[in-house]
Amino acid sequence: MTDSADTRRQLLDLIDELAVVRGRVTLSSGKEADYYLDLRRVTLDHRSAPLVGDVVLDLLEAHDLLDKVDAVGGLTMGADPVGTAVMHRSVVRGTPLDSFVVRKEAKKHGMSRRVEGPDVAGKRVVAVEDTSTTGGSVLTAVDALKEAGAEVVAVAVVMDRDTGAKERVEATGIPYLTALTTADLGLD
Repeated sequence: MTDSADTRRQLLDLIDELAVVRGRVTLSSGKEADYYLDLRRVTLDHRSAPLVGDVVLDLLEAHDLLDKVDAVGGLTMGADPVGTAVMHRSVVRGTPLDSFVVRKEAKKHGMSRRVEGPDVAGKRVVAVEDTSTTGGSVLTAVDALKEAGAEVVAVAVVMDRDTGAKERVEATGIPYLTALTTADLGLD
């Protein structure tokens, strides 16, 4: 069992150190911000990746979903290390979950799959994302997962910018779970 408050604090410290790039930037959503959160600098870092996995698992547990989910993953590329971290930490914690990757579009060769990894048809899954601004990326993943026959029980985001993603996702009827927010970093 992890100390979830300590894990959150450690992860926030690493996010502040590694991922916050201050200065005017245009986000993938087209919105402008005074800072950029490059969470790949965190999710792909050996110190913080296990913390990411634990924070997401703690979030699922807090919402009584941990034992009701088969797999986690999301739209490549931001979600890939998050899903992998959750998968690895779930095994360590004795609550194993599979991971999957959602392509932006189906491959034109091979099996022409859009969702890679274990088959998600008939499985209860959580779509994850490293950070979310409008919810567009995670909703793209949700659509692909539903097309693949998965039941999407929630969206879980490591860092929410509090810029409309939650409202947009919840408008689809899917719960939006947030581990951390930019307010936790004092950025809002």
